[in-house]
Amino acid sequence: MQNDVLLAALFGWLMAQILKVFTHRAIAGRWDLGVAWSTGGMPSTHSAIVAGLATSVALQHGLADTRFAITVVFAGIVMYDAAGIRRAAGLHARILNQILAELFEGHPLSQAQLRELLGHTPLQVLVGAIVGIASAWVYWLWLR
Repeated sequence: MQNDVLLAALFGWLMAQILKVFTHRAIAGRWDLGVAWSTGGMPSTHSAIVAGLATSVALQHGLADTRFAITVVFAGIVMYDAAGIRRAAGLHARILNQILAELFEGHPLSQAQLRELLGHTPLQVLVGAIVGIASAWVYWLWLR
């Protein structure tokens, strides 16, 4: 037994994780395989997996199916969270890091760093969704 919907969604996630390494190289000018396992960055793997999931459900069950509606709502919530709430948390972390560095200069607490790259820009979310949709189609047309 094989769950093609799940496998296609995971394929989208994998493609986004791999692309993250290459986009980091293009932006930062250096290779860093660690970005494949980190949050944030281009493209959004959260968006890729939920868009791939919704696309796969549509391909297997059709656009009129209730399962497709559920996955679209789920994808919308995840992508909104990635670009909105998680991104705001990352901006807050950046400000708190600056405050710690300035107020506690010379103190061990000034060395504490909160993780700043938590969420995504709207472009990163959009590209992640495109990767997820395209990956689902590739999976359904050629890999299953």
